[in-house]
Amino acid sequence: EPFGKERDAAIKKLATEAGVEVIVKISHTLYDLDRIIELNGGQPPLTYKRFQTLISRMDPPELPVDPLSEVFMGKCVTPVSDDHGDKYGVPSLEELGFDTEGLPSAVWPGGETEALTRIERHLERKAWVANFERPRMNANSLLASPTGLSPYLRFGCLSCRLFYFKLTDLYRKVKKNSSPPLSLYGQLLWREFFYTAATTNPRFDKMEGNPICVRIPWDRNSEALAKWAEAKTGFPWIDAIMTQLRQEGWIHHLARHAVACFLTRGDLWISWEEGMKVFEELLLDADW
Repeated sequence: EPFGKERDAAIKKLATEAGVEVIVKISHTLYDLDRIIELNGGQPPLTYKRFQTLISRMDPPELPVDPLSEVFMGKCVTPVSDDHGDKYGVPSLEELGFDTEGLPSAVWPGGETEALTRIERHLERKAWVANFERPRMNANSLLASPTGLSPYLRFGCLSCRLFYFKLTDLYRKVKKNSSPPLSLYGQLLWREFFYTAATTNPRFDKMEGNPICVRIPWDRNSEALAKWAEAKTGFPWIDAIMTQLRQEGWIHHLARHAVACFLTRGDLWISWEEGMKVFEELLLDADW
Protein backbone atom coordinates (compact mmCIF):
# COMPACT_ATOMS: atom_id res chain seq x y z
CA GLU A 1 0.00 0.00 0.00
CA PRO A 2 1.23 3.57 -0.59
CA PHE A 3 1.56 4.42 3.10
CA GLY A 4 3.71 1.33 3.66
CA LYS A 5 5.98 2.17 0.76
CA GLU A 6 6.40 5.72 2.02
CA ARG A 7 7.14 4.45 5.53
CA ASP A 8 9.71 1.94 4.33
CA ALA A 9 11.41 4.49 2.07
CA ALA A 10 11.67 6.95 4.97
CA ILE A 11 13.15 4.30 7.27
CA LYS A 12 15.69 3.19 4.65
CA LYS A 13 16.69 6.82 4.07
CA LEU A 14 17.23 7.41 7.79
CA ALA A 15 19.21 4.19 8.13
CA THR A 16 21.40 4.99 5.13
CA GLU A 17 22.12 8.47 6.46
CA ALA A 18 23.13 6.89 9.77
CA GLY A 19 25.44 4.42 8.05
CA VAL A 20 23.20 1.44 8.80
CA GLU A 21 22.94 -1.33 6.21
CA VAL A 22 19.36 -2.10 5.17
CA ILE A 23 18.55 -5.66 4.09
CA VAL A 24 15.21 -6.09 2.31
CA LYS A 25 13.60 -9.51 1.91
CA ILE A 26 10.49 -10.63 0.05
CA SER A 27 8.26 -12.16 2.72
CA HIS A 28 4.59 -11.18 2.36
CA THR A 29 4.39 -12.52 -1.21
CA LEU A 30 5.64 -15.62 -2.99
CA TYR A 31 7.39 -13.70 -5.76
CA ASP A 32 9.21 -10.42 -6.21
CA LEU A 33 6.39 -8.28 -7.61
CA ASP A 34 8.79 -5.78 -9.15
CA ARG A 35 10.41 -8.62 -11.08
CA ILE A 36 7.03 -9.74 -12.45
CA ILE A 37 6.37 -6.20 -13.66
CA GLU A 38 9.85 -5.98 -15.17
CA LEU A 39 9.23 -9.20 -17.13
CA ASN A 40 6.02 -7.65 -18.44
CA GLY A 41 7.77 -4.66 -19.94
CA GLY A 42 7.42 -2.40 -16.92
CA GLN A 43 3.64 -2.74 -16.61
CA PRO A 44 1.68 -4.98 -14.24
CA PRO A 45 -0.13 -7.86 -15.96
CA LEU A 46 -3.86 -7.16 -16.04
CA THR A 47 -5.09 -10.67 -16.76
CA TYR A 48 -4.60 -13.73 -14.60
CA LYS A 49 -3.54 -15.79 -17.62
CA ARG A 50 -0.76 -13.33 -18.42
CA PHE A 51 0.29 -13.34 -14.77
CA GLN A 52 0.53 -17.14 -14.81
CA THR A 53 2.65 -17.01 -17.96
CA LEU A 54 5.08 -14.60 -16.32
CA ILE A 55 5.56 -16.53 -13.09
CA SER A 56 6.03 -19.75 -15.06
CA ARG A 57 9.23 -18.14 -16.40
CA MET A 58 10.50 -17.34 -12.92
CA ASP A 59 12.27 -19.46 -10.35
CA PRO A 60 9.89 -21.10 -7.86
CA PRO A 61 9.33 -19.33 -4.54
CA GLU A 62 12.09 -19.69 -1.98
CA LEU A 63 11.67 -22.16 0.86
CA PRO A 64 10.54 -20.60 4.14
CA VAL A 65 13.26 -20.25 6.74
CA ASP A 66 13.20 -22.43 9.83
CA PRO A 67 11.40 -20.98 12.86
CA LEU A 68 13.45 -19.36 15.58
CA SER A 69 14.50 -21.58 18.46
CA GLU A 70 16.40 -21.26 21.72
CA VAL A 71 19.38 -22.90 20.04
CA PHE A 72 19.31 -20.39 17.19
CA MET A 73 19.02 -17.42 19.55
CA GLY A 74 21.81 -18.70 21.77
CA LYS A 75 22.56 -16.32 24.60
CA CYS A 76 20.85 -13.38 22.95
CA VAL A 77 18.78 -12.05 25.83
CA THR A 78 16.88 -8.77 25.95
CA PRO A 79 16.34 -7.44 29.47
CA VAL A 80 12.66 -6.94 30.29
CA SER A 81 11.56 -4.81 33.24
CA ASP A 82 9.06 -6.16 35.77
CA ASP A 83 6.40 -3.64 34.73
CA HIS A 84 6.82 -4.23 30.98
CA GLY A 85 3.40 -5.90 30.73
CA ASP A 86 1.69 -3.03 32.52
CA LYS A 87 3.31 -0.45 30.27
CA TYR A 88 3.19 -2.16 26.91
CA GLY A 89 0.75 -5.06 27.17
CA VAL A 90 -2.24 -5.31 24.83
CA PRO A 91 -5.26 -3.80 26.62
CA SER A 92 -8.36 -5.90 27.14
CA LEU A 93 -11.69 -5.02 25.57
CA GLU A 94 -12.94 -3.86 28.97
CA GLU A 95 -9.93 -1.55 29.34
CA LEU A 96 -10.76 -0.10 25.93
CA GLY A 97 -14.27 0.67 27.13
CA PHE A 98 -16.20 -2.08 25.35
CA ASP A 99 -19.08 -3.92 26.97
CA THR A 100 -18.27 -7.64 26.75
CA GLU A 101 -21.35 -9.00 28.49
CA GLY A 102 -22.97 -11.62 26.28
CA LEU A 103 -20.16 -11.35 23.74
CA PRO A 104 -19.61 -14.71 21.96
CA SER A 105 -16.17 -16.25 21.74
CA ALA A 106 -13.95 -15.08 18.91
CA VAL A 107 -14.58 -16.85 15.62
CA TRP A 108 -11.06 -16.02 14.45
CA PRO A 109 -8.58 -16.26 17.37
CA GLY A 110 -5.43 -14.39 16.46
CA GLY A 111 -1.81 -15.44 16.33
CA GLU A 112 0.65 -17.77 14.63
CA THR A 113 -0.14 -20.74 16.86
CA GLU A 114 -3.77 -20.69 15.76
CA ALA A 115 -2.70 -20.21 12.12
CA LEU A 116 -0.41 -23.26 12.21
CA THR A 117 -3.14 -25.35 13.82
CA ARG A 118 -5.58 -24.29 11.12
CA ILE A 119 -3.27 -25.06 8.23
CA GLU A 120 -2.84 -28.61 9.50
CA ARG A 121 -6.63 -28.99 9.69
CA HIS A 122 -6.88 -27.52 6.21
CA LEU A 123 -4.48 -30.07 4.78
CA GLU A 124 -6.10 -32.96 6.61
CA ARG A 125 -9.48 -32.67 4.92
CA LYS A 126 -9.67 -36.13 3.43
CA ALA A 127 -11.78 -35.53 0.32
CA TRP A 128 -9.84 -32.45 -0.65
CA VAL A 129 -6.47 -34.07 -0.04
CA ALA A 130 -7.43 -37.14 -2.09
CA ASN A 131 -8.64 -35.30 -5.18
CA PHE A 132 -7.34 -31.72 -4.95
CA GLU A 133 -10.69 -30.48 -6.22
CA ARG A 134 -12.64 -27.40 -5.32
CA PRO A 135 -14.90 -28.15 -2.33
CA ARG A 136 -18.57 -28.29 -3.21
CA MET A 137 -20.75 -25.50 -1.90
CA ASN A 138 -23.37 -26.18 0.76
CA ALA A 139 -25.07 -24.12 3.47
CA ASN A 140 -22.22 -24.69 5.93
CA SER A 141 -19.76 -23.21 3.42
CA LEU A 142 -21.18 -19.79 4.25
CA LEU A 143 -20.09 -20.10 7.89
CA ALA A 144 -16.62 -19.42 9.23
CA SER A 145 -14.57 -22.61 9.12
CA PRO A 146 -11.93 -23.82 11.61
CA THR A 147 -9.75 -24.38 8.54
CA GLY A 148 -10.12 -20.79 7.26
CA LEU A 149 -6.80 -19.04 6.68
CA SER A 150 -7.39 -15.68 5.01
CA PRO A 151 -7.06 -13.39 8.08
CA TYR A 152 -3.86 -15.19 9.05
CA LEU A 153 -2.32 -14.67 5.63
CA ARG A 154 -3.47 -11.06 5.71
CA PHE A 155 -1.69 -10.25 8.98
CA GLY A 156 1.37 -12.43 8.41
CA CYS A 157 0.46 -14.94 11.12
CA LEU A 158 0.80 -17.58 8.40
CA SER A 159 3.62 -17.52 5.87
CA CYS A 160 2.36 -17.76 2.30
CA ARG A 161 5.56 -19.62 1.44
CA LEU A 162 4.99 -22.14 4.23
CA PHE A 163 1.48 -22.70 2.89
CA TYR A 164 2.81 -23.02 -0.68
CA PHE A 165 5.38 -25.67 0.19
CA LYS A 166 3.07 -27.63 2.47
CA LEU A 167 0.65 -27.85 -0.45
CA THR A 168 3.50 -28.92 -2.73
CA ASP A 169 4.74 -31.63 -0.38
CA LEU A 170 1.25 -32.97 0.18
CA TYR A 171 0.46 -33.09 -3.53
CA ARG A 172 3.64 -35.01 -4.31
CA LYS A 173 2.92 -37.43 -1.51
CA VAL A 174 -0.63 -38.11 -2.70
CA LYS A 175 0.11 -38.00 -6.43
CA LYS A 176 3.30 -40.06 -6.24
CA ASN A 177 5.91 -37.38 -6.74
CA SER A 178 4.31 -35.80 -9.81
CA SER A 179 4.78 -32.07 -10.34
CA PRO A 180 1.87 -29.99 -9.02
CA PRO A 181 -0.03 -27.77 -11.48
CA LEU A 182 -0.24 -24.01 -10.98
CA SER A 183 -3.97 -24.43 -10.32
CA LEU A 184 -3.13 -26.12 -7.01
CA TYR A 185 -2.02 -22.75 -5.66
CA GLY A 186 -5.01 -20.87 -7.09
CA GLN A 187 -6.01 -18.92 -3.98
CA LEU A 188 -2.43 -17.91 -3.24
CA LEU A 189 -1.78 -16.91 -6.84
CA TRP A 190 -4.94 -14.79 -7.15
CA ARG A 191 -3.73 -12.96 -4.05
CA GLU A 192 -0.35 -12.50 -5.72
CA PHE A 193 -1.98 -11.32 -8.97
CA PHE A 194 -3.91 -8.51 -7.30
CA TYR A 195 -0.89 -7.47 -5.25
CA THR A 196 1.04 -7.18 -8.51
CA ALA A 197 -1.69 -5.09 -10.12
CA ALA A 198 -1.76 -2.76 -7.11
CA THR A 199 1.87 -2.37 -6.11
CA THR A 200 2.77 0.36 -8.63
CA ASN A 201 -0.68 1.97 -8.73
CA PRO A 202 -1.15 4.43 -5.84
CA ARG A 203 -4.74 5.04 -7.04
CA PHE A 204 -5.68 1.37 -7.01
CA ASP A 205 -8.37 1.99 -4.40
CA LYS A 206 -9.86 4.98 -6.26
CA MET A 207 -11.92 5.39 -9.41
CA GLU A 208 -10.60 8.81 -10.38
CA GLY A 209 -7.02 8.85 -11.56
CA ASN A 210 -6.89 5.06 -11.73
CA PRO A 211 -5.66 3.95 -15.17
CA ILE A 212 -7.26 0.50 -14.90
CA CYS A 213 -10.65 1.61 -13.61
CA VAL A 214 -13.78 2.44 -15.63
CA ARG A 215 -15.37 5.82 -14.79
CA ILE A 216 -19.01 5.34 -13.79
CA PRO A 217 -21.48 8.07 -12.71
CA TRP A 218 -22.46 6.41 -9.45
CA ASP A 219 -25.42 7.57 -7.38
CA ARG A 220 -24.80 9.37 -4.09
CA ASN A 221 -27.30 8.06 -1.55
CA SER A 222 -26.05 8.12 2.03
CA GLU A 223 -29.31 6.72 3.40
CA ALA A 224 -29.23 3.66 1.13
CA LEU A 225 -25.52 3.16 1.84
CA ALA A 226 -26.15 3.23 5.59
CA LYS A 227 -28.97 0.69 5.32
CA TRP A 228 -26.73 -1.61 3.32
CA ALA A 229 -23.86 -1.28 5.80
CA GLU A 230 -26.13 -1.77 8.83
CA ALA A 231 -28.04 -4.76 7.39
CA LYS A 232 -31.32 -2.87 7.10
CA THR A 233 -32.07 -3.14 3.37
CA GLY A 234 -35.10 -5.39 3.85
CA PHE A 235 -33.57 -8.06 1.61
CA PRO A 236 -33.05 -11.05 3.97
CA TRP A 237 -30.12 -12.57 2.08
CA ILE A 238 -28.21 -9.29 1.90
CA ASP A 239 -28.99 -8.34 5.49
CA ALA A 240 -27.94 -11.77 6.77
CA ILE A 241 -24.57 -11.44 5.07
CA MET A 242 -23.96 -7.93 6.38
CA THR A 243 -24.99 -9.03 9.88
CA GLN A 244 -22.48 -11.87 9.76
CA LEU A 245 -19.81 -9.47 8.52
CA ARG A 246 -20.43 -7.07 11.39
CA GLN A 247 -20.54 -9.81 14.02
CA GLU A 248 -17.74 -12.10 12.84
CA GLY A 249 -15.47 -10.03 10.61
CA TRP A 250 -15.64 -12.50 7.74
CA ILE A 251 -18.01 -13.64 4.98
CA HIS A 252 -17.67 -16.25 2.24
CA HIS A 253 -16.32 -15.00 -1.08
CA LEU A 254 -19.64 -15.69 -2.83
CA ALA A 255 -21.41 -13.70 -0.12
CA ARG A 256 -18.97 -10.86 -0.77
CA HIS A 257 -19.89 -10.95 -4.43
CA ALA A 258 -23.58 -10.85 -3.52
CA VAL A 259 -23.48 -7.79 -1.26
CA ALA A 260 -20.99 -5.98 -3.52
CA CYS A 261 -23.21 -6.55 -6.54
CA PHE A 262 -26.29 -5.40 -4.60
CA LEU A 263 -24.50 -2.19 -3.58
CA THR A 264 -23.18 -1.39 -7.06
CA ARG A 265 -24.57 -2.52 -10.41
CA GLY A 266 -27.16 -4.93 -8.99
CA ASP A 267 -29.48 -2.58 -7.13
CA LEU A 268 -28.30 0.57 -5.32
CA TRP A 269 -25.87 1.90 -7.95
CA ILE A 270 -23.52 3.17 -5.24
CA SER A 271 -19.77 3.33 -5.84
CA TRP A 272 -17.60 0.36 -4.97
CA GLU A 273 -15.35 2.84 -3.15
CA GLU A 274 -18.05 3.28 -0.50
CA GLY A 275 -18.41 -0.47 -0.15
CA MET A 276 -14.67 -0.83 0.13
CA LYS A 277 -14.64 1.52 3.13
CA VAL A 278 -17.15 -0.69 4.93
CA PHE A 279 -15.23 -3.84 4.03
CA GLU A 280 -11.97 -2.29 5.22
CA GLU A 281 -13.60 -1.43 8.54
CA LEU A 282 -15.22 -4.81 9.15
CA LEU A 283 -13.34 -7.54 7.25
CA LEU A 284 -10.50 -9.15 9.16
CA ASP A 285 -8.89 -10.16 5.88
CA ALA A 286 -9.42 -6.84 4.07
CA ASP A 287 -6.35 -6.24 1.96
CA TRP A 288 -4.98 -3.79 -0.61
